[in-house]
Amino acid sequence: MLTHLDSQGRAHMVDVTEKAVTFREAVAQARVRMLPPTLRMIVEGEHPKGDVFAVARIAGIQAAKKTSDLIPLCHPLMLTGVKVELVADGEDSVLITARCKLAGQTGVEMEALTAASVAALTIYDMCKAVDRGMVIEQVRLLEKQGGKSGHFKADAS
Repeated sequence: MLTHLDSQGRAHMVDVTEKAVTFREAVAQARVRMLPPTLRMIVEGEHPKGDVFAVARIAGIQAAKKTSDLIPLCHPLMLTGVKVELVADGEDSVLITARCKLAGQTGVEMEALTAASVAALTIYDMCKAVDRGMVIEQVRLLEKQGGKSGHFKADAS
């Protein structure tokens, strides 16, 4: 059932007034593939624009906090925790993991997905001058907890 549509098929924000406040957490992931020299430059701190991981981490955190401004019908949430981790994965990619938490009436999946996506876009933006062929891929929800739908964990892949 699509909860963002009313009985006439019109989009609307879901009313969560009556939902219980519960602990909710979501973890999302994104990957940025690039040329090995680009990744080495990032990891070795030789990028002319500065610390790529630090800037991408801040961008991801900011994006999680702004999700309701970016995604129509998302509720503005009082996040109690946002963590964005970036690690070199192999010789040609960065793996981004975003975790969002709150005690609230609606889930934080979109905030985690937005954080991972914007962190990936920030890496692309900072590195496009040296590697325009970068690919952002595998943006996905890894896990969510809390709420009526319970616990979800994605299959390993």
